[in-house]
Amino acid sequence: MSETAALRAPLEEAIQRGALQLDERRFGEFLDSTASDFRYRIQAYSHDLRKDMTFLDHDRAGIAALFELLPKHHVNGAEWLRQVSLQTVNRRGETSVESVSALSLFHTLIDAGDAHVDGGSSHLFAVGRYHDAFRLVDGRWLLSERTVRLHTRQLGIGSHLIP
Repeated sequence: MSETAALRAPLEEAIQRGALQLDERRFGEFLDSTASDFRYRIQAYSHDLRKDMTFLDHDRAGIAALFELLPKHHVNGAEWLRQVSLQTVNRRGETSVESVSALSLFHTLIDAGDAHVDGGSSHLFAVGRYHDAFRLVDGRWLLSERTVRLHTRQLGIGSHLIP
């Protein structure tokens, strides 16, 4: 097995597990798989402005605080499903790796008894890529940086954390 193939399996497992944890709102478990200096960004390129727009940029403590405050914020109450496909893996040193994964994010609206809510319908919400950096710590690959590069720029109210 090639070195790249040997790296892909644990990284793909970490990426897929993280997507499932975020889908199921198990934020503490997601944070447990990140390095102490973890950084999380959500960005998109604006063709109108001709520059990157940053929707979110937090360190690990900032993301933890955001997760903790979620129950007090207005968030999109849909059920989420991330489809993530690992595309590239590049070793950057003995204990560091970078990867790029394709991301499709679907949401299913919850029927809240509101006549204006089309409960149970699913839609493609956003597409983009995860640009991740991992560091090997005590035999485990921890996510040390994630930049979500979205092609989708219209995210709506309360969806800032979703990708």
